[in-house]
Amino acid sequence: MFDLIIKGGRWFDGAGSPSALRDLGVRAGRVAAVSAEPLPQAGCRRVLDAGGCWVLPGFLDVHTHYDIEVLLSPGLPESVRHGVTTVVLGNCSLSAVYCAADDVADLFSRVEALPHAAVLDALKRHRSWSGADEYVRALLARPLGPNVAAFLGHSDLRAYVMGLGRAVGADPASGRDLDRMTALLGRALDAGFLGLSTVTSTHCRLDGERFRSARLPSTFAGWREYRALHRVLRARGRVLQSAPDPARPGDSLLFFLASAGLGVRPRLKTSLLPALDSGASPVVARLTTPVNRLLGAEVRRQHLPIPYELYADGIDLAIFEGFGATAAALHLRQEAERARLLSRRAYRRWFRRDYDSRFRHLYDADILACPDEGVVGRSFGEVAHARGRHPAETFLDLVVAYGSRLRWRTTVAGGRPHVLDRLAGDPAVLLGFAESGAHLRNMACYNFPLRLLQRVVAAQADGRPFMTVERAVHRLTGELADWFGLRAGTLRAGDRADLVVVDPAGLDDRLAGYHEAPMPDFGGVRRMVNRSDAAVRAVCVAGEPVFERGAFAAGYGSARRTGTFLGADRRCA
Repeated sequence: MFDLIIKGGRWFDGAGSPSALRDLGVRAGRVAAVSAEPLPQAGCRRVLDAGGCWVLPGFLDVHTHYDIEVLLSPGLPESVRHGVTTVVLGNCSLSAVYCAADDVADLFSRVEALPHAAVLDALKRHRSWSGADEYVRALLARPLGPNVAAFLGHSDLRAYVMGLGRAVGADPASGRDLDRMTALLGRALDAGFLGLSTVTSTHCRLDGERFRSARLPSTFAGWREYRALHRVLRARGRVLQSAPDPARPGDSLLFFLASAGLGVRPRLKTSLLPALDSGASPVVARLTTPVNRLLGAEVRRQHLPIPYELYADGIDLAIFEGFGATAAALHLRQEAERARLLSRRAYRRWFRRDYDSRFRHLYDADILACPDEGVVGRSFGEVAHARGRHPAETFLDLVVAYGSRLRWRTTVAGGRPHVLDRLAGDPAVLLGFAESGAHLRNMACYNFPLRLLQRVVAAQADGRPFMTVERAVHRLTGELADWFGLRAGTLRAGDRADLVVVDPAGLDDRLAGYHEAPMPDFGGVRRMVNRSDAAVRAVCVAGEPVFERGAFAAGYGSARRTGTFLGADRRCA
């Protein structure tokens, strides 16, 4: 007898094999049978009719910042409703494993555009751990919806060992500090963490009052410190995730050298964030493979297979932290203070210099909402032309007048479909970087796997295929799981029954639509979300149907746990 039968669907195994019409039988949370013949339904608790649909392994989202939200809403419904059944926490040097609650709130809030008060409150209410093992046990004590895997964040680790003040200062880590960091990293790896995440990009800034606008602790480390931590990862065969500084082109080369085996040592698997520039990204990706071969390295770039659109309220946008003028404005917490700064003539000259050299994309940015309805639906460039003003001056005029009531949108990468097609199939690219759980008012990429499948199907219908559906599914599931060392991403006999039933008729333009939903646990902030449930017929985690036809199962994310902690070298529980 089976606990669940999914009948009549086109089955994809996640390993790239040809798809086929199959029935799947699930028993005790695992795939017990994949059959070309109808399976006996006698005694089966549930039968899902997947006729006309695809049955896929659950998607992986390998770049999230759900570290805080998983405490408040462990079902993580914004990802699961789109077929994601495994998420990876702890990216970009940020985790909540070791530091005290006030330090974690300062580390996370400004970088990831999360409400500081809500982050601090969540940690104070739910934190019950004091180290990596206890952190894993605390996650498993929550009613997790999807599976969770994690990196240890270097900023978290460094601030805990050195104290936040020293960690963002000029003094390097001492030998004793390094010994303690490497020991704590080893304990996290023992607990099943995938590896370590670091960041060298200097536009990531602290929130709070104590060290406001200081860079993240990881950026203050020297390569002596990085090498000590890399040795631990290399010896254990674990992964380094990092975000190089885009302002320093040579920074990425240092990561290739750190990854390189050079014929005398094991390679260090390294996952880097992309250059967020529609011109640079494909060039960087094409160079990755030959440089890997030359040095004996194993570096992969993370990239979204969809346009990278950003929304902003006023001047609040994370990428502005990388520019002197806008970073100075973001240092100020009150809109009235910002308005006074933005009105000064000297500041406007500074902003205009940055505009001319660094962010001309503002010219084409669309104004979505504003108390001055005459500018809504136009770009800053169009408004500037009508007013006889420079676009930079026009942008500042509107921010001074309306602050966060001015809402606008721009595309900073991935605007050219043929480039996206090439990157989607590039073996040097890992499909990810959704930033799920962060930048709540700036972006919504929770359904990026469905949007890649939509693009694949549309290209085939237009007679210009760039990838088979089997290959796309493999890229979004089994390939990611295999590279990161996770027992997930495939749907074969014996595998965990984490799966999504996709209706290909629902893979349409509605997937690109953005909507808003309130987050009561985050102070009522309205988060950007994806809301097209036509593509996903059902989602199962460990053989339990948790989402069907636009609705979650009773008790999901509150009364029972379906997901688990997926550790490296650890069998799925």
